[in-house]
Amino acid sequence: MAQDDPPPKADKSTQWAEFRTDLAEDRNIMAMERTFAGWMRTAFAAIGIGLGFRALFGEWDPAWLPKLIATVFILGGGWLAITAERRACKTLERLDTHEFEAISTPNFKVMAYAIATGSVVLTVGLWILTTGA
Repeated sequence: MAQDDPPPKADKSTQWAEFRTDLAEDRNIMAMERTFAGWMRTAFAAIGIGLGFRALFGEWDPAWLPKLIATVFILGGGWLAITAERRACKTLERLDTHEFEAISTPNFKVMAYAIATGSVVLTVGLWILTTGA
């Protein structure tokens, strides 16, 4: 964000201002990474709520109702992971690192798509491998 080409005879205060701006951009990247981690925790929590709901209320009548409610939470967790990855990658495209190395975009994608794939596999297993009483 700071000016890329400083004036030829930049004074000390201009140099410090540009350095502070660069550090602020680095802090924004780190904040984005923490936010992504928070969304991943939320996705795992949604998947866990779905599993817990299915385990706790599995004996309801009709038998498909707890599966349906669990499916909403589990697939919602997968959706949260994909949404967080897209937002993180868009933010990372806009910002430049200066003093530290940011997490690479493929790492965000691998984590998010692994969680989303796991939620789909878990949902399929929930409907196919369990029998309603």
